[in-house]
Amino acid sequence: MARAIVIGGSLGGLFAANCLRATGWDVDVYERVGDDLASRGAGIGTHEELFGVMRRLGIAIDDSIGVVVEKRICLDRNGALVHEVALSQVMSAWARIYRPLKDLLPARHYHFGESLERIEQDGDGVTAFFSDRPSERADLLIAADGIRSTVRAQMLPDAQPGYAGYVAWRGVVDENEVPAAIRESLGGCYMFGLPVGEMMLAYPVPGRDDDVRPGHRSYNFVWYRPVDFNAMLPRLATDANGHCHGVAIAPPLIRREVLAEMRADARRLLAPQICEIVERTPQPFFQAIFDLESPRMAVGRVALLGDAAFVARPHVGMGVTKAALDAQCLANSIAGAKGDVNVALERYDRERRVFGARVVARSRRLGAYIEARLKPPAERTPAESDQRPEVVMREIGARLADIRELAQPAG
Repeated sequence: MARAIVIGGSLGGLFAANCLRATGWDVDVYERVGDDLASRGAGIGTHEELFGVMRRLGIAIDDSIGVVVEKRICLDRNGALVHEVALSQVMSAWARIYRPLKDLLPARHYHFGESLERIEQDGDGVTAFFSDRPSERADLLIAADGIRSTVRAQMLPDAQPGYAGYVAWRGVVDENEVPAAIRESLGGCYMFGLPVGEMMLAYPVPGRDDDVRPGHRSYNFVWYRPVDFNAMLPRLATDANGHCHGVAIAPPLIRREVLAEMRADARRLLAPQICEIVERTPQPFFQAIFDLESPRMAVGRVALLGDAAFVARPHVGMGVTKAALDAQCLANSIAGAKGDVNVALERYDRERRVFGARVVARSRRLGAYIEARLKPPAERTPAESDQRPEVVMREIGARLADIRELAQPAG
């Protein structure tokens, strides 16, 4: 039986493992983190294509998969309606996708707390060397270890993430923590706030125990704000003891004054309804936004997948869907090549590299007006100054089938 090693046990790795197992491969997943990842609480947008991959794996999709929002609204800083768009979409939570994928993979094939050190490959296969366990040999190694991929760093060292010029403040709060009057006024909509050069999104997602009933859900917010890499970002990432954690810091270590400033800015710039969500979120955190393009998605017997290969800014709302489609294409390519891994990887690289490049290009365009906020006004292009609600609200997290450059066959 052909065997694959998957490095990275998050969503991309689980999609890859389950898709390959469905074609008859023996697959083991190695995750660096030492415990279950289901505690991650971020909200995510979904696409029908994502659900299609899950259904083909035998995962049932029911109403608990997410909260259906029927329209998008943009509110000004006084809470007045600026623009409205009818667009039905299912908003889910990261863990709601992770759990069924994890449950589908037999526990003996998922290995926690395993850090990859290096890989070696030859014409017949690939060997993975770990810090605290014997090496593992396989016919194929799949790098699904994210934007800071250890595998990519070895295989394609020049492919480095690039900072986009802004961060995303994020948070999740139980819906019942928000006053009933505010909940009723929002009506379960997908909300936008568009201060100059910024973008706030807030929407309902499944609550505790995947509860999607009104009053039992959660609100998720994402607030994109320009942050200078050298001057402002280190300050955000410095804890109360004066230690700078680089470009990211664990949420509990974010200083109180940094959170107080963020909330004060929300009161100054955002609609009161959205401010209620921000104010009542117990542990906001921020994520520096990067993008990444790899020149190849296959090197020898190694395949890059998901964020290990291409990272698009979150405005396309497609990170999870892209990883699922990468995994499906890889499994289909292998099945179609009748066991010839090299032929399969040539096809996989050709098709998914084109798609990944298009997604990244689109996400850069959608985030251009935020990135350009750090430029002098005279240096901004017309596209970098276009923040019209009717444009932003239509394109952010749009349905894959509605995006012409992505809906067409790649390659």
